[in-house]
Amino acid sequence: MSQVIARTPARPSSLSGHDYARGNVARLTIAQALAGANSVVVYATGAIVGNMLAPSPALATLPISIFVVGMAACTLPAGAIAQRHGRRAAFLIGTACGVLVGLLAALAVVLGSFWLFCAATFFGGAYAAVVLSFRFAAADCVPTERRPRALSFVMVGGVFAGVIGPQLVTYTMYLWMPHMFAATFLAQAAVAAVSALILVGVRLPTPTAVEVAGGRPLGVIARQPRFIIAVICGVVSYLLMNFLMTAAPLAMQMCGLSQEAANLGLQWHVIAMYAPSFLTGRLITRFGAPGVVTAGMALTAAAAVVGLLGVDVSHFWLTLILLGIGWNFGFVGASALVLECHRPEEKTRVQSLNDFVVFGTMVFGSFLSGGLLTAYGWDTVLWLSFSPILLALLALAGSYVARRRTSAS
Repeated sequence: MSQVIARTPARPSSLSGHDYARGNVARLTIAQALAGANSVVVYATGAIVGNMLAPSPALATLPISIFVVGMAACTLPAGAIAQRHGRRAAFLIGTACGVLVGLLAALAVVLGSFWLFCAATFFGGAYAAVVLSFRFAAADCVPTERRPRALSFVMVGGVFAGVIGPQLVTYTMYLWMPHMFAATFLAQAAVAAVSALILVGVRLPTPTAVEVAGGRPLGVIARQPRFIIAVICGVVSYLLMNFLMTAAPLAMQMCGLSQEAANLGLQWHVIAMYAPSFLTGRLITRFGAPGVVTAGMALTAAAAVVGLLGVDVSHFWLTLILLGIGWNFGFVGASALVLECHRPEEKTRVQSLNDFVVFGTMVFGSFLSGGLLTAYGWDTVLWLSFSPILLALLALAGSYVARRRTSAS
């Protein structure tokens, strides 16, 4: 009898932990939907507003490049804050940056200040860097075998971001004329504030002394072949997505297509980026992360091929949709590989290092995209995307051969 009494209290505790995990994943998914709209708004308007305010057409996509710089520059500090004070503290600081980007961007449009708009997009990048850590926070909430599914489930929130962001632009861009997009950015700030309220309820464990200490040196971890493969695949997936998506709205405008068509194309692109997340985790469990990443690279190559076939609305939309699905498979698969490269106490440092390298490399793609588009055209931008894909496929093939040799021996 005493044994029965002693065991019964453990059950509510287990259920409570399960409920907390489900609640955390749900809140992170909703926050991903709201906060993800930040990036969509910046990508939908950045090159257009840049073209309106920039002293030179060659600088039209600089605000988006600055957005990516903000992502790269703030990834490691956000990881350090999460490691020392917990992920929720980093989340709330990130959403404060989300409110700030909307307010500053609206002010920049009203004042006609290109450089203030660039400063605003830097804070937008800081916000985006924090938002992308939601996927790893979800993985922390569940057992090891369920991590790929939790990671991909949070990414599902991006489906709703793909609707919220473009619709936010479409329904608000003319509300404060002649200051086009000023009302859009104020609405963006309000959405970021709502996201902060949701994130306040996320309950994650406080970092332990062992986690604060950090584990092995980063140099040791970074030299692991599996980590190198994960970083290469993550870099190529995000670099090409950003490279092509940055140029696409402006390329559509240069081809005589409407802003509404560009907004809708971007909406379907973002939906395609995140909708596969309903299945990506299961596909990783079934076929392995390297196989899913390979499929992502093939889809990205197909997107470039479609873009080379024509410049009608249908070609741009199909290019953006295939690009979004390819990004999902490539990036979520690469993120799953990162989870296999670290010990629990090393997670925030290793994940931040991975994202820092990914976003840092994206900076070059963003800076090159606008100049290449205005100087050489959309076709050149598309042709250049094949080389990084080949690099990633060669890295994956080398990893596969190495694993076969190890298993054979």
